[in-house]
Amino acid sequence: MLPSTSLSSSMHGNGVLNSRDAARHTAGAKRYKYLRRLFRFRQMDFEFAAWQMLYLFTSPQRVYRNFHYRKQTKDQWARDDPAFLVLLSIWLCVSTIGFGFVLDMGFFETIKLLLWVVFIDCVGVGLLISTLMWFVSNKYLVKRQSRDYDVEWGYAFDVHLNAFYPLLVILHFIQLFFINHVILTDTFIGYLVGNTLWLIAVGYYIYVTFLGYS
Repeated sequence: MLPSTSLSSSMHGNGVLNSRDAARHTAGAKRYKYLRRLFRFRQMDFEFAAWQMLYLFTSPQRVYRNFHYRKQTKDQWARDDPAFLVLLSIWLCVSTIGFGFVLDMGFFETIKLLLWVVFIDCVGVGLLISTLMWFVSNKYLVKRQSRDYDVEWGYAFDVHLNAFYPLLVILHFIQLFFINHVILTDTFIGYLVGNTLWLIAVGYYIYVTFLGYS
């Protein structure tokens, strides 16, 4: 079954949630808890977030296995620790600055590229894909064993972030070593290397996304 939120585990015998459990299970309460921790760096587990980033390349199945453990221990599938998002933001900034440096872009051009990558490529596209997959999952992919199950939107966005990170590293880090001397040479080899890197990056995005919803 797809990752989902179950309400039945917190119900009384009459099928009604008590007030404390009902408040704790609402999306607003989870979102408030997540945003509150966003500015408390000492409470973030950056070591575990770095572990996830490493295994998204070597063994992404282990990362999603951890989501199942979180459901068992904290009763939610989506991340409750923003450390992964913080590290991803740092990667976005550093890799984009490096991209602008390699392409000999000016300061304002680099800032424009950074804003585009953050708010369009990562956040904007992520919101669209996450919302689409959240809707499709709840309507067509979840096994209809109980009406109390639904795929969390926060989990859908986490799946996007998991898939976006390898794509970012491939296109904004590995590709930098080939841009000036291979990709921009206007030769068959340049086109082959550039398109191959894009194919690998997009293919890996689809693969990690598939693992999240399988």
